Amino acid sequence: MSDTTERQGEIGAPVLTARNVVIRFGGLVAVNNVSFDVRPGEILGLIGPNGAGKTTMFDLLAGSILPSSGEIFLNGTLVSGEAAHRRIGRGLGRTFQIPRPLPNLTLIENVMLAAQGQAGERLLANFLTPWRVAAEERAAQTRAIELLELVALAHLAHEPARVLSGGQRKLLELARVMMADPAIILLDEPAAGVNATLLEVIIDRIRDINARGITFLLIEHNIDMVTRLCHRVLVMASGQLLCEGTADQVARDPRVIEAYLGGAA
Repeated sequence: MSDTTERQGEIGAPVLTARNVVIRFGGLVAVNNVSFDVRPGEILGLIGPNGAGKTTMFDLLAGSILPSSGEIFLNGTLVSGEAAHRRIGRGLGRTFQIPRPLPNLTLIENVMLAAQGQAGERLLANFLTPWRVAAEERAAQTRAIELLELVALAHLAHEPARVLSGGQRKLLELARVMMADPAIILLDEPAAGVNATLLEVIIDRIRDINARGITFLLIEHNIDMVTRLCHRVLVMASGQLLCEGTADQVARDPRVIEAYLGGAA
């Protein structure tokens, strides 16, 4: 378990809240009346069998899709109808199961692209306040190098992203999402397709980032990783929230055994 487990006792206002969230695709109810809170400073796991609705739930929380009904709050602000880029600006970051960096850009360029609110994004600023644009770009470059050091990729900072292994791409994506200065990060299967050595690096970096005050909501099939990292665990099945508790508690829950094994246990 993470060294920051004691934070569970320091419960404040939730960073992220889902209330009675539903999403329908035609006649299919992919997420059905799901409610939960993500507490500040915790690492919350979201597990369940394939087809449980976990990734769809992430899409709803991140703003990739909008709910049919229900409410989503980010730091107390209702964001149910907001697009993904608005939620990023409010402090919600997300990684994906299959990272897709821009392969021909260097690692440092990939990370710098995630900087928010840069003056250089506005055409006129490049002509009217070029000194400000240049200063912000220098600051972004410095920050990007710091983040690449954090995820143990600084030695590859000026290499194109196409040279990275699958595990290294996940580390790069973690650096890139940190560049947006999130309050909470949604991590989608960080262990998928990663060798054992790099998995330990990823686990260590998640702990390091969490120790800096960043909250995590984590989808993962690697139960060992969930047990080692997560303060609490939510279990979804058939689009519904089945139960919650510690990793040990949910592993012994008969409903969880039924959902994963169909009663074969």
